[in-house]
Amino acid sequence: MKSTFRFSFLIIALFFLSFCNNERTSSSASISNNGSAKIEVQVIGQNGGQAGLIATYADQNYRIDTASIDHEGRFTFTKSDGYPSGAYYVMLPNRNYFQILLDKGQKFSMTTQLANLTGSMAISGNKDNELLFKNLRFEQEMQPRFNEIAQRLPGLSTTSSEYLDLKTREKELVTQRKNHLNKLYDSSPNGFFTMFKKAGQNPDLKEVYLSDGSVDFQKQLTYYRQEFWDNVDFSDIRLIRTPVVFNKLKRYFNELTVQQPDSIKISTKDLMDKVPEGSDYYKFFTNWVALNYEPTKTTLMDSEAIYVFMVQNYINHEKAFWADSVQVFGLQQRAHEMAASLIGLKGPNVTSTDPYGKSQSIYDISAPYIIVYLYNPTCDHCIEETPKLVNFYRQWKPKGVEVYAIAIDTDDQSWKGFINKNDMDWINVHDPSNKSIYAKYFVDNTPEVYVLNPERTIIGKNLKVGQIETIINKDKNNR
Repeated sequence: MKSTFRFSFLIIALFFLSFCNNERTSSSASISNNGSAKIEVQVIGQNGGQAGLIATYADQNYRIDTASIDHEGRFTFTKSDGYPSGAYYVMLPNRNYFQILLDKGQKFSMTTQLANLTGSMAISGNKDNELLFKNLRFEQEMQPRFNEIAQRLPGLSTTSSEYLDLKTREKELVTQRKNHLNKLYDSSPNGFFTMFKKAGQNPDLKEVYLSDGSVDFQKQLTYYRQEFWDNVDFSDIRLIRTPVVFNKLKRYFNELTVQQPDSIKISTKDLMDKVPEGSDYYKFFTNWVALNYEPTKTTLMDSEAIYVFMVQNYINHEKAFWADSVQVFGLQQRAHEMAASLIGLKGPNVTSTDPYGKSQSIYDISAPYIIVYLYNPTCDHCIEETPKLVNFYRQWKPKGVEVYAIAIDTDDQSWKGFINKNDMDWINVHDPSNKSIYAKYFVDNTPEVYVLNPERTIIGKNLKVGQIETIINKDKNNR
């Protein structure tokens, strides 16, 4: 495998890491007037050691403070200008921990037992954490009941009395949970706990049915996805310093979005349209999607389409206000180089020179299907894949397949020697400058395979030779 044009992906990785590190630093340094902090904790049964205060920012967890634990399990976190508002974990020795919320009013005390950190927790002087642990204790009691139902439901007939009884009990438990949360919300309607907990709630599944009376799962999913972010207040910066936003983001893309470029782009646009430009959410979502579907890190076919979409629409000089102009230029340049060779677009024409000095053009080929093969004679994977493609070509040339093979990053002697060695009796061209393919057929790693159909639309890319037949047959069947 020969790596080419890797600059852009290095840039985007550094771009993202720089963004995360800057946010960590600013999170510790810039406080929203929370006042001084003095959080006194006693964990009875914890004799000595060190406690850590672990902060959250989007998908990052980092230690923001430490405190020594005395022989009675007492320790105190103090900070003259307070800690940034958000969700934190108090880490104890032996991987024991519990969660706390910090916002305004960071002078309070907590007492608990090491053997039952949640169940025995007592809070004095902080409403958000009183409500947090009241809710955590409620969930500890409820979870075994939900688990029992979940274990019994599989395998039961949906019309059996046992199944219907279990579903009724499940609905009752859900109602109890909602009533419990609503009571907590009412006791502190504007509190951080209320905003935090509401943001983490999922929408109810709508009851939508097909004409035969069965559930319309497709429409149900559509409504669910549309309402998925309704409880998140994107003007509330505190929420990005909790696990809620990142957990929802992962679920939104990994579970609620079909893993193909068009669906991912639609989901991204729907989300970004809800987010104020210039906000931390805008920065984080933009970078997360770009990195999550970064072409060298995903097996998704045509992930370049997502990269181009993100860079052209969100990581540009007007909107990527947090970015270095040189980095943005590099990303824009690479997106330009990718943009013409996305699946579903008309394959660009290339005209280059064959071994006899004659010009050969893709659009002069009459065969219904064209394989555009970009390779380097010294790349290990090219040496492995080329004989496979030669065998495929000999079987499929009578069926209407031609190969237009472009040698890149090589010299004339190596190119012609490779052709002779592998009996490559298709159309071979070489452009020492690579100008003939620049911004036409993007190559990250060689070999690169594109497939064009009779309309010269790109129907496949990033393929192994063994996948070409499937792509062609699928196109034929769809005609």
